[in-house]
Amino acid sequence: MNIQLDAKLGKALRVKTASADLDNLQIEVADVSVPRPGPGQVLVEIMAAGVNPSDVKASLGHMPHAIWPRTPGRDFGGIVREGPKHMVGMEIWGGGGELGISQDGSHAKWMVLDEKAVRQKPANFTMEEAGSIGVPFITAYEGLREAGGVQPTDVVLVCGGNGKVGQAAIQLATLAGAKVFAVEYNAQPLLGHTSGPVEMLDSSKDDVAAIVRERTNGHGADIVFNTVGSPYFELANKAMAKQARQIFISTFDRAVPFDIFNFFRGRHKYIGIDTLALSSVDGARIFDRLKGKFEEGLLKPFPINPASCYGLNDATKAYTSVLRGTPDRVLLKP
Repeated sequence: MNIQLDAKLGKALRVKTASADLDNLQIEVADVSVPRPGPGQVLVEIMAAGVNPSDVKASLGHMPHAIWPRTPGRDFGGIVREGPKHMVGMEIWGGGGELGISQDGSHAKWMVLDEKAVRQKPANFTMEEAGSIGVPFITAYEGLREAGGVQPTDVVLVCGGNGKVGQAAIQLATLAGAKVFAVEYNAQPLLGHTSGPVEMLDSSKDDVAAIVRERTNGHGADIVFNTVGSPYFELANKAMAKQARQIFISTFDRAVPFDIFNFFRGRHKYIGIDTLALSSVDGARIFDRLKGKFEEGLLKPFPINPASCYGLNDATKAYTSVLRGTPDRVLLKP
C-alpha cells in the first residue's frame, strides 16, 4: 500500500552549481516536490545516508560529469514507501554511482530508486549502519575482485588503511585469510574491524617496502590496495612481489615517476577502479555477496558516532568534516 504524502513536499539538499571551495559551497536545504517514481522505480524515504569524499568533491566541481542542479548522495538506508506491493515497507540499503551525479541522490528526505536496486538491509543493522556501507565496501570489493580476488596465500598491503575504503579492504582481506599490512602517513593505531592480525606501518619513518619484504621472506605484496594514489606510489611499487597487482581509486597528483623496466620485469598489473561507473543495481549485486557475511558478524559495519550524524541543515558541517579527514563515518539523517 502506498503512503499519503503530506503537502507533497520534502526537504532536500540542492547544489545549484559546482563551488570553488567549501567556504563558498553553493548548497542549500530546499523544500522540493516529492519525486514521483516512474515505471520500474520505487520511492524511498531516506533514514540515513553516508557522506563520501566523492559527494563533497562533486559539489566542488571535481566530477566533471556531475549534472547540476542536483541533490548529492550516493549511499542510503531507507524504507520503500511507494512501489510494488511486496516492496512497500521494506527496509533497504544501497549505493550507486549514478546517485547524486546524474540523478538526484540520497541527501534528501525522498529519493527515487530503480526497483532492481532494492535490497533488504541486514537484519542486524540499524538504519545508520545500513546507510554507512555503500561506497567504501563497494569500492573495496570491486577492487579486490578486479585484482583476481584475495587468497589465503596472498600478502596484501593497504595504503591508507585507516580510511573507510582501506578499512573495508582490510576486513575483506583478513576474512579471506591473507597476510595483511596497512600503512598511514604518520603513527596511528589501526582502526576498524579485522578477522586476523594486521601490521600497521608509518610511512613517515618506516621503510615500508623493506619491512613487507622482510616479514614475507623477501616475497613482497601480491596485492597493493592504494586508496590514496600518488603519495604511496613509489613505496607501493617497491613493495610489490612478482606478478603483483596494484589497485588505484584516487590520487592527489596525476603525473607520477614510473619505472617501466621494473614494471615489466616484475610482471606487474595496475588496476583502476571508478565506482561512479557502477550503478545502484551493480551495487545491489555486490551487497548480495556481502549481506550474509554482515549478518553472520564476519564483516562489521563502521561504528556510528552520534556526533558525526547531522541533519540536513548542518550538511555543510558534515561535508567539511569529511573533506578534513575525520576518522568517523559521517552520516546525514533527513
